[in-house]
Amino acid sequence: MTLVDEVRSALGPDRLVEDPDVQVSYASDEAEWAPFGKPLLVVRPRTSAEVQEVVRACLRHRVPLVPRGAGTGLSGGANAIDGCVVLSTEQMTRIVEINPVERLAVVQPGVVNEVLRTACAAEGLWYPPDPASAPWSTIGGNVATNAGGLCCVKYGVTRDYVLALEVVTGTGELVRLGRRTAKGVAGYDLAGLVVGSEGTLGVVTEVTVRLRPARPPERTVAGYFDSIVDAGEAVRAVGEAGVVPSALELVDRHCLAAVDAWKNMGLSVDANVVLLGRSDAPGPAGEAEAATMLACFERAGATWAARSTDADEAEALFSARRLAYPALERLGPVLTEDVCVPKAAVSEMLGRIEAVAARNDVLIANLAHAGDGNLHPLIITPPGDPAARQRAEVAFEQILSDALELGGTVTGEHGVGLLKRGGLSRELSPAVQAMHRAVKDALDPEGILNPGKVFR
Repeated sequence: MTLVDEVRSALGPDRLVEDPDVQVSYASDEAEWAPFGKPLLVVRPRTSAEVQEVVRACLRHRVPLVPRGAGTGLSGGANAIDGCVVLSTEQMTRIVEINPVERLAVVQPGVVNEVLRTACAAEGLWYPPDPASAPWSTIGGNVATNAGGLCCVKYGVTRDYVLALEVVTGTGELVRLGRRTAKGVAGYDLAGLVVGSEGTLGVVTEVTVRLRPARPPERTVAGYFDSIVDAGEAVRAVGEAGVVPSALELVDRHCLAAVDAWKNMGLSVDANVVLLGRSDAPGPAGEAEAATMLACFERAGATWAARSTDADEAEALFSARRLAYPALERLGPVLTEDVCVPKAAVSEMLGRIEAVAARNDVLIANLAHAGDGNLHPLIITPPGDPAARQRAEVAFEQILSDALELGGTVTGEHGVGLLKRGGLSRELSPAVQAMHRAVKDALDPEGILNPGKVFR
C-alpha cells in the first residue's frame, strides 16, 4: 500500500488534498525568495490521533513531513520539499478551554492568534504575544517560530506564555510536555525546547498558554524625526531612563510613503521617521512614563512630539505600522530581515543598515520593534530585475554580519527556516551546533521532520 493510500484509509479522503493545483498553495510561506518543492500530498488532520497516524505513515515510508500553520512565516520554515507530506493544522481550530481561575487557555494549533485573544478578552483575560500577523497567523505557527510582536518589549514572546504542549515526536509518539501549574521544575524544559524549533523536533497538536488579566487603556506618544539615527537615539534614551514601554515601534519614510500611496493616510508629508511609544501602567505611573518618553523623544531631536489625546488617532498610527509590510509588498518582491541587537546598539545598527543600502544600491525600508532591539529591514527589489536581486542577497548577508558584530542575533522572532541558515552557522559555535544536532537526532532519529530547515 502506498503512503497516500495508507493515509487516505486511516483518515478518510476529506482530510487529503491531492489536486496538484491546490497543493501549490500549501507549498510555501510568505518568504518571497525562499525555495520550495512539490509535495507528494497535503493532509489536513483534525485531531492529535490523526496527526500521529500521518507521522507514523511517513516513518514507515521514510517520507519527509513538513508541518504548516497559516503559512504567514517569513523565513521559508514551512516550505515544502519535493516528495514530502505537508501537514496543515488549519482545521485544528478548537479552543478546548479558557480557565479564568488558573489563567490559562488550551487550544489546538490551528486557532488564529486574534481569535484566541478575542475569546480571552470576553473572559476579562489577555494573551500578550501579538505578531503583526495576529489576524491571520495561528498559535501553532507562533509556537514554531517563538513569535513576538508589538507588546513583547514589556511582556515577552511566545515561549514566555507556553505552559504545556502535546506533541507527536519523530518516533511517532504522542507525548505531553510541560505543566498546567503556575510553578514546576520537574525535569528538563522540553516544552520550551520545542517552542521555536520550527517543526524540526515534533508536530504540535495542542498548546496550553498562560494568560494575564486584561490591562488598562494605553497612553500613546508619537515622535517625528528627520533621521532614522535620531529615532534610534530616542530608543536608547527611553531605555536609559528606565522606562519599559508596552510598545515602542519605529516606521521609516519608505514604509510611510508606501502606506500613504495605498491608504492615503498623509503620514509621509510630515515625517521621515515615526516613533510610536505606549505605556499601559495604571494611574500616575502611566502618566509619568508617557511624560518621560515624550521628553526622551524631544531630547533626541524630534521635529515634533506629542502625547495623543485621541484614541482613534493613536490607533490609526499603529494601524499604519501594521499596514507597512503589505504596503511594501505592492512595490515588488520583499526580502525580509529580522535581526535583533542590544537596545543601546539600535541607533548604530540603523545607521549601518542605511550604509548597506547605499553600498549595494538597494532600497531598504525599516520597521522595528525598537524597544527591544528587534529590527525588520525590508529589502525591496523591482520585479524582474535579477541584478537587483543579487545585490539584495548580498545586502541581506551584510546586515546579518553587522547585527552579529554588534552583539545581536540573526533572528528575533521570524525563525531561521531556509533564509537564515548561513547566519545561524555564523552565530553559533561548532560545539553548540553539535548540541542542537544531537537533540534533533534524539527526537527525530529518522530525520523526517522538516528536513533541511534551521540547519543544512
